[in-house]
Amino acid sequence: MAGLFDKQADLYLEGRPNYPKEWFSWLADRTSQHSLAWDVGTGNGQAAISVAEHYNQVIATDVSEPQLNLAIQHPQVKYIHTPPFLSNNELISLIGPESSVDLITVAQAVHWFDLPNFYSMVSQLLRKPGGVIAVWCYNDIVVSPTFDPIMNQFHKSTLPYWDPKIQYVFDGYKTLPFPFEEIGLGREGHPMELEIPKMVSFKGFMEMLKSWSAVTTAKEKGVDLLNENVVTELMNAWGGSELVKHVSYKAFMIAGKVRI
Repeated sequence: MAGLFDKQADLYLEGRPNYPKEWFSWLADRTSQHSLAWDVGTGNGQAAISVAEHYNQVIATDVSEPQLNLAIQHPQVKYIHTPPFLSNNELISLIGPESSVDLITVAQAVHWFDLPNFYSMVSQLLRKPGGVIAVWCYNDIVVSPTFDPIMNQFHKSTLPYWDPKIQYVFDGYKTLPFPFEEIGLGREGHPMELEIPKMVSFKGFMEMLKSWSAVTTAKEKGVDLLNENVVTELMNAWGGSELVKHVSYKAFMIAGKVRI
């Protein structure tokens, strides 16, 4: 996935929803200590800054320098660029000693990873006992009975341009391998279903769509999925370009600890 979100880093920052604060409280309540957390695939740091409300230090890593250049600064968050050529040992050395990390979070990203390799590092780094890994994502966006069918048509037009790994997201992480012991926040094959409420302007919603990797991939192939006609149809179904609406992002989480 290296470079996949570089070109639309600014759109990603503006268009994506913020994760509810209570999610991070749930996770903090399930870790025995609150010294060190690792936010993987941090992007612009949306999750990292909320994790920092509960942990003394957060190491936030990403393969995308453009994303990190736009990251939200926080005194307890240390952003580190981790290019794909880093070895496991090199990456682990940037995070901390074995069994030193209290919480590992992956927001909207784990489906892009080499999962066996990543889970091996997780098992090394997580505190045992007492450490937790949590992964989450969102897929469907519910706006209104008028808008949702038009949005579904647009989504279908993007399907040929997604990386195959995105199927984990389309499946709501029900097919995502997750070899960790459950802690009451979803488990392998049975993610915890959640919602992210947000007040969104039409402009903000469009920025989110423009940040989709499939939209960027299609444009690179000469296909403008968000052409003028499509945008007009979406805007009319929304109710006008100036209207701010309450939307619900359908999310799902799986969390666990290393089996001992």
